[in-house]
Amino acid sequence: MGAASSPGAAASSPPVAATDAQPTDILPAEHWAEQELPREDDNDSSLGDDVGSSTASLSASILEYRTIYGRTFHSDKSTDAQYWTPNDEKQNESMDINHHLLTLVLGGKLFRAPLKGDEIKSVIDIGTGTGLWAIDFADQYPQASVVGTDLSPIQPTWVPPNLRFEIEDATLEWTYKAGSFDLVHIRYLFGSVADWPALFRQAHRACRPGGYVESFEASCVMDSDDGSVAPGSPMNEWGKVFHAAGKKFGRSFRVYEDELQRKGMEEAGFVDVEVWDFKCPLIPWPADPKLKEIGAFSRLALEQDVEGYVLFVWSQVMGWSPQQIHVYIAHLRKQLRDPHVHAFFRMRVVYGKKPETEEPEAGPAAAAAAAASASA
Repeated sequence: MGAASSPGAAASSPPVAATDAQPTDILPAEHWAEQELPREDDNDSSLGDDVGSSTASLSASILEYRTIYGRTFHSDKSTDAQYWTPNDEKQNESMDINHHLLTLVLGGKLFRAPLKGDEIKSVIDIGTGTGLWAIDFADQYPQASVVGTDLSPIQPTWVPPNLRFEIEDATLEWTYKAGSFDLVHIRYLFGSVADWPALFRQAHRACRPGGYVESFEASCVMDSDDGSVAPGSPMNEWGKVFHAAGKKFGRSFRVYEDELQRKGMEEAGFVDVEVWDFKCPLIPWPADPKLKEIGAFSRLALEQDVEGYVLFVWSQVMGWSPQQIHVYIAHLRKQLRDPHVHAFFRMRVVYGKKPETEEPEAGPAAAAAAAASASA
């Protein structure tokens, strides 16, 4: 593969300077509208396509989705909950592919924290999405009670008997009793959390002494070691637009670049915090068969619903028109199919342990009751 270096396991070096591009470096949206559509474009995405209605038997308020150019997104008027990808079938299929990708990245494992199977009695999966991680975990550890939480009721109804799904906003106060879980699993919440330290404080409280929290996040920056992701190319612009958008609507896409996982865990009181980095091929360019397979699934997950990943952020936050988004996607698809591009993006898993000697914390209600009792 010429001068390109193979991506793969753990890079201990700090993030490259290219990830710190300022919003002024972004090509204007008009640039893409002025471009001619690639002849090779196999874009099967169409802004305005209808989506299937949900069949979940939940209250009407939960199912009051926003519709943006024919795609449905979570909407809960009672909270400030936001999630930037659709919750319809097309996006759900992409999430299912992405779950397989992330499992491949971990060598077939579901987590990296050093928990022994017989120690795992209670687990929660925050932001479970379509629920595949929670389903796989419940199947693999039938002795464990597993909870999966999400903003939208998009999970299947036929699940293992030791698993249940709940509608919860993880950015609000968690309703679970202190010290409830052996493992708090958090994955792919970049762009949806306004206060990462608060999220990890909640995870710390919910975790039992000796239990672990594990966070799996990724960078939005599409990069290369050989310059094949050229300045001004669609891949090069991808991360810049997401970073600028996160700054505008207060939910950072720079979780990797700003080390929010490690910092948040340490501030919350977790110990033995470990960081594992991975350079994930975005397309199947590596010579190594395993990395090539990872690259193939990475591209497949993105191509399944490129529109879904950019629609809300780029139209509602950055102000792009449907035409500008449509033409950009066409050029991105062409670059994703270019065998001369050796693109990758960075992933990071961080896990930490709640100290063994730490007593479970009282929740807000119990703390208030204790204070009232003391003053009586």
